[in-house]
Amino acid sequence: MRMLLKVQMPVEKGNAAFKSGALQRTIQSTVATLEPEAVYFYPEDGKRTGIFVFEMEGSWELPPMLEPLFENLDASVHVTPVMNGDDLQRGFEAAGS
Repeated sequence: MRMLLKVQMPVEKGNAAFKSGALQRTIQSTVATLEPEAVYFYPEDGKRTGIFVFEMEGSWELPPMLEPLFENLDASVHVTPVMNGDDLQRGFEAAGS
């Protein structure tokens, strides 16, 4: 299932993580773990924010992918299923539209 992960971290913890290299290492390991089809980083509400679009087989995969973000970055996370255009069309067809 295609998922969207949004990650935000507090400014002070993000600054400390940047200075120690933990931010860079955590982002690199998250990308390696998720193998996302897309990744974007941007400031939102004054916080470092990133979004990752990736495939997930089951909810059991959440702890190993999210725990480093919590532990290393004090991050808040939001995970939600998403669709691309092909997925949406398939859904419409299944719904009888």
